[in-house]
Amino acid sequence: MNAFMAPFRALLGRDLTLAMRQGGSLGTVLGFYLIIVALMPLGLGPDMALLSRIAPGILWIGLMLAALLSLPRMLEADEEDGALEVLATGPLPLEAVAAIKALVHWLTTGVPLSLMALPLGLLLNLDLAAYPVLAVSLLIGTPAISFLGVVGAALTLRARRGGLLIALLILPLYIPTLIFGISAMSAVITPPGSLGASLAVLGAISLASVVIGPVAAAAALRAQMQ
Repeated sequence: MNAFMAPFRALLGRDLTLAMRQGGSLGTVLGFYLIIVALMPLGLGPDMALLSRIAPGILWIGLMLAALLSLPRMLEADEEDGALEVLATGPLPLEAVAAIKALVHWLTTGVPLSLMALPLGLLLNLDLAAYPVLAVSLLIGTPAISFLGVVGAALTLRARRGGLLIALLILPLYIPTLIFGISAMSAVITPPGSLGASLAVLGAISLASVVIGPVAAAAALRAQMQ
């Protein structure tokens, strides 16, 4: 067990350190999210009741689109400097490497985006009663964005215009998370609705993504390296 955990912690610490040093990438993602949400009230007009009703959809869709910007860099940096080849022959299986990449992406991109969604709700006149549900649903649902995203990053690692391909491959997989994330908030904003069931399904989607995502990403990486 120690033979596995030591390289696991070392790679996790390395990737977190590198992600923190690349502050510009996070700034781009957060700035893009801010722009999406800030432009919506300008485009829809001063109808505050309408903004309040559609706020869950805007916050979730904007977060997913912003997260897509950072997916290509999840594996590209290691591919460019040859570190990915070293990791493939190291003590960790590729499934664990993919899981670490997805975990680091969630910690350094998914969590900041989720935190930013809370104040952005003010721009959309989000009902105060929906803020706790927004925080919980994002905490439960955003891991699926990262752990499904690593599959797209692996599939398009050596492809030209990989960013566009990731969007085409991954956005359809994000739809269940989007539906139940919005459904959980709508249960509070426009009842009746099943808050508990929506959160439970959202959690199940994230758990399935955590299990299946690294396995699929590792298979894609092995195919890329052949």
